[in-house]
Amino acid sequence: MQAVVQDTYGSAAVLQIREIDRPSIGDHEVLIRVRAAGVNPADWAVMSGLPYIARPVYGLRRPKVAVRGTDVAGVVEAIGLAVTRVQPGDEVFGWSSGSFATFAVASEDALAPKPENLTFEQAATVPMAGLVALQAIRDRARVKAGQAVLVNGASGGIGTFAVQIAKALGAEVTGVCSTRNVDLVRSIGADHVIDYTEEDFTRGEQRYDVILDNVANHSLTALRRVLAPAGVLIPNGGGFDHRWIASGGRLVRAQVLFALGRQSSRSFLVSSKREDLETLRELIERGAVTPIVDRAYPLSEAPAALDHVGRGHARGKVAISMPS
Repeated sequence: MQAVVQDTYGSAAVLQIREIDRPSIGDHEVLIRVRAAGVNPADWAVMSGLPYIARPVYGLRRPKVAVRGTDVAGVVEAIGLAVTRVQPGDEVFGWSSGSFATFAVASEDALAPKPENLTFEQAATVPMAGLVALQAIRDRARVKAGQAVLVNGASGGIGTFAVQIAKALGAEVTGVCSTRNVDLVRSIGADHVIDYTEEDFTRGEQRYDVILDNVANHSLTALRRVLAPAGVLIPNGGGFDHRWIASGGRLVRAQVLFALGRQSSRSFLVSSKREDLETLRELIERGAVTPIVDRAYPLSEAPAALDHVGRGHARGKVAISMPS
């Protein structure tokens, strides 16, 4: 089978399209014929080996898993002996190991039926970004109807899902983005859109019950200033400017800064829950959430897809389409 493989850490130049053996599956695993894969900043991070503190997890000198990609949409090719929820021929989406390939392996608990109203490319962009947005907005921030929610970085992969999920929960949503993305963010349901090239939301009079910060381009003190008295900050950005710990230092500072008082900072790690994939599927099938796909690259151009995502300016999500 064809796969995107890397033998060492570095830029997208380390990625190679190779013919490798089809993976085998365990009793609780599923072999998926991949139709499309989603591209995430996390894929770029593993490719680059950043942050360095994560190398014991990724692999000290080279990636433990040579094939990149986690988000997947495709057709079940084969199932393990203990698998009960899916059957060969089912169309599924979710998290897998090595999805930048014509075949990938996933736990049956990390998969759900593909939303019927989505293409494979659209479905492949949902899992990681959609789960981050859902778990941040619904679970960590506990957003309720009528609350004021601000999404900083509203036009990105996580941001576009977060705006729509917050609206589905009944919140009044403000999205922050650049000039070229104002119409996009408004089209997905934001009640208010702030162009950060024209206005600094941290200097405004509006106070927010929840801020989901996907960008980390304002100080924690400035963000705290525009939170409501019992407001919640979800710090979810920071990039890899600090190659050793990435955004880890900012998360620690947030916990210290918010240790006293009614305002709170709530960080989290996303988890691949099948029940949450089912929730996203239901939201998508009833029209409350629509994945925004910037572009889809063929598998042969996977390095360019990683480069595009790594630059941090994708509108919504990026997908990789597999050869038929």
